[in-house]
Amino acid sequence: MRSMARYRLYYWPGIQGRGEFVRLALEEGNADYDDVARGPGGMRAMMRFLDGRAQGLRPFAPPFLAHGKLVMAQTANILAWLAPRLSLVPRDEASRLAANQHQLTIADLATEAHDAHHPIAVSLYYEEQKREAQRRSRHFVAERIPKFLRYFESLLGRGGPWLLGARRSYPDLSLFQLVEGLRYAFPRSMARLRTPRLRAMHDRVAALPRIAAYLASPRRLPFNEHDLFRRYPELDAPLPRSGRLPA
Repeated sequence: MRSMARYRLYYWPGIQGRGEFVRLALEEGNADYDDVARGPGGMRAMMRFLDGRAQGLRPFAPPFLAHGKLVMAQTANILAWLAPRLSLVPRDEASRLAANQHQLTIADLATEAHDAHHPIAVSLYYEEQKREAQRRSRHFVAERIPKFLRYFESLLGRGGPWLLGARRSYPDLSLFQLVEGLRYAFPRSMARLRTPRLRAMHDRVAALPRIAAYLASPRRLPFNEHDLFRRYPELDAPLPRSGRLPA
């Protein structure tokens, strides 16, 4: 199902963000691709799509992927289309539906991680919503992270070491990225969480030869405080013993 055409990924330069889920699939799938906005004139080319001046489906926001004349947006949508072409999902319908379901669940938690530091509006600086972020993040680390990650922990080991069983697939790569981001943003909270199967799966992804090479390369950008996952130490705190937040 491979094509000679190169894939063209459009995402904001300087951050991993939601584009990183697609990059990991492209890297593990050994795909020929251009990270367009990081190259000369790339931001101008990306904005042509966002402004509706380029041919093809107009995306709402990055990431989006172009292949020939085909253009698609939304991370889970991109991965569902891309994975069969890169041998990152089994061929049967049930496996593809399961993979997409896992990816959408990962996206839900990634969005909640973002909203922990920007609970009011993305147009406001963190400092303008810091009090609200502290209230939200305390519940996020105490309730939401454990609920989601224990769910994935329960899935692993059912028929194999990966989410879909015996072979790795694209939601494994995305779950690795989710864990990486949460470890960066909430290191104390993540260190307290006991999920041995998830930890082992994360380490297996990191050891995949193509992923290991990518992680060691300059193509892998570091996390930073302009990204989807951001480290603010004051947000990485447990609830008080009472379970109630201060007024």
